[in-house]
Amino acid sequence: MSQNPPSLRPDLAPKARINEPARDGQPKIGMVSLGCPKALVDSERILTRLRAEGYAISPDYPGADAVIVNTCGFLDSAKAESLDAIGEALTENGRVIVTGCLGAEPEYITGVHPRVLAVTGPHQYEQVLDAVHKAVPPSPDPFIDLLPASGVSLTPRHYSYLKISEGCNHKCKFCIIPDMRGKLASRPAHAVLREAEKLAEAGVKELLVISQDTSAYGVDRRYDSHPWKGGEVRSHITDLSRALGDLGVWVRLHYVYPYPHVRDLIPLMAEGRVLPYLDIPFQHAHPDVLRRMARPQAGAKTLEEIAAWRAICPDITLRSTFIVGYPGETEAEFQTLLDWMDEAQLDRVGCFQYENVAGARSNALPGHVAQEVKQDRWDRFMAKAQEISEAKLAAKVGQRIEVIVDEIDAEAATCRTKGDAPEIDGNLFIDEGFEALKPGDIVSVEVDEAGEYDLWGRLV
Repeated sequence: MSQNPPSLRPDLAPKARINEPARDGQPKIGMVSLGCPKALVDSERILTRLRAEGYAISPDYPGADAVIVNTCGFLDSAKAESLDAIGEALTENGRVIVTGCLGAEPEYITGVHPRVLAVTGPHQYEQVLDAVHKAVPPSPDPFIDLLPASGVSLTPRHYSYLKISEGCNHKCKFCIIPDMRGKLASRPAHAVLREAEKLAEAGVKELLVISQDTSAYGVDRRYDSHPWKGGEVRSHITDLSRALGDLGVWVRLHYVYPYPHVRDLIPLMAEGRVLPYLDIPFQHAHPDVLRRMARPQAGAKTLEEIAAWRAICPDITLRSTFIVGYPGETEAEFQTLLDWMDEAQLDRVGCFQYENVAGARSNALPGHVAQEVKQDRWDRFMAKAQEISEAKLAAKVGQRIEVIVDEIDAEAATCRTKGDAPEIDGNLFIDEGFEALKPGDIVSVEVDEAGEYDLWGRLV
């Protein structure tokens, strides 16, 4: 049992879980998956294709004939982490194929690690497969090596990420994701729903809807319609969410930009069709900072929207991420953010200290903030967020709520409420009478204790 303080990198995906045994003589590929949940989905797709071709998945370096490292390039610190992971894989295995966001800069990788076998960019699945075929030729057994119905999952069996689009149309000055992953490219609604339905049939109890900009889903397709279940469904986030709500599983929305039509999603939450949870990257509250970021300048308007959402769905949980120490940020602008937090009373909060990223337009902005000032502001911001979180959780003591069980160990069952996403939010622990529970169970508990980020409860 481990309590869950806020992550220093609130964009990270859960650690990939690989435990599939290999048959004698089967070629084996290892996978190191770094970065966000969107990258984890890419890793799942690559491994699903490889599994269908007769490859086994190795959980460690020594057992693999080659290793794929799926990299992150979101921040310079993430790039350094990716280079370290590539170096470790080369040391421990020696045969390494690199893919993912950092793969968009092949010379950057090969300049540090010239021994890598190949470098491919984000979601270049065919090129990754070609590199694997060259390094480790396939040797399938047609009587054994069949594609699992639900594909390869790197998360626990009871929840799964559902990626609905690639790329992004925003031009935020601090971000290079559109340069690496391209413009928004939405999947057809019926394809998303078919995948979701198969996941639900395979036993998935919670779908985590992800993209780079979930609110913009379908804009590039002009919200076209597709046949589904005897009718039609539009490629629009409201219509898609409503249809996902018919599958009888928890549906959690991530990376939702606060466009006006987001208000149409809130009644679906009030009705219980999707979870009353919104993950919205506000980034800051001061209009001048938002303008320098090339973000919508609507801090006060956002407070009005939050009030409207809560009026429709009082139980809604709001999660967001922020950047402190952005170039030019003054103490007064930072104080505006703290004051906004007092007003907004967000339930779950993550925070980055600003970093330069090669290729980002924000690098050229004047007034870069000293590292010690960024650290001080991060500390103060997180103290404010912790204070709000502690008060909100204390108010839940005595309430009866539904939770989903994630893990069982000798001490407790580790669960999550409808207001908690895996890894990035808090947990609820059941430390008595939990022995009969299993991962994926959805049970009712009464909350009897609260901490800064976590809850404790008993089965009812």
